[in-house]
Amino acid sequence: MRLSFYITLFVLLAGNIAFGQSTFDNIIQINGVTMTADSLRAVGDVTIQVKNKNRGVESEYSGVFSIVCYKGDTLQFSCLGFRPKEFVVNKDLKGQYFSLIQLMVQDTFYLPETIIRPLPSKEAFDYAFLHWRIPNDKYEIARRNTDAYVLRALAQTLPRDGHEAQSAYLAQQARDAVYYGQNKPMNILNPLAWGEFFEAWKRGDFRKQ
Repeated sequence: MRLSFYITLFVLLAGNIAFGQSTFDNIIQINGVTMTADSLRAVGDVTIQVKNKNRGVESEYSGVFSIVCYKGDTLQFSCLGFRPKEFVVNKDLKGQYFSLIQLMVQDTFYLPETIIRPLPSKEAFDYAFLHWRIPNDKYEIARRNTDAYVLRALAQTLPRDGHEAQSAYLAQQARDAVYYGQNKPMNILNPLAWGEFFEAWKRGDFRKQ
């Protein structure tokens, strides 16, 4: 009974070890570079993906890339301005490393046509310059939204939110607690306030416009 148990355990362990070794032998790391097919210049920012799998890398500015996959997988190369390419990793490759030079062929694509016409006359140009409304760009919109005068006006007109109302209430309570049990001072007896009043009078701040 004990002998059969050990035999079964040995068979299971041997099977797991063999499966793990087979999986390790099936993994391969591909190091390569992407280049143009006509001039052999490096092509950067090429996306290299394993087909039908959510894994991939992107080549560096010099075109160098490195990706780990299984033998038999298909690598897809794509880059703006170049035709997509596919490379099938051979299942019979020996070892866990492989070097690859992937040549990319430039692709021709056409943009929608743009027709530029001159204005008919000088008067039409003057009218367009004075009356046409050109949409603002993002920088102009951001500048207007962060204008100091606009923000100050909004701060004076918009109601306070919960956080601001709580802060104002706590600040008022703190000021009231300073004079708890006594009368608050009156500015009518404050010499500094009277000094500011006379200075404003001399400057003519109270004259009618």
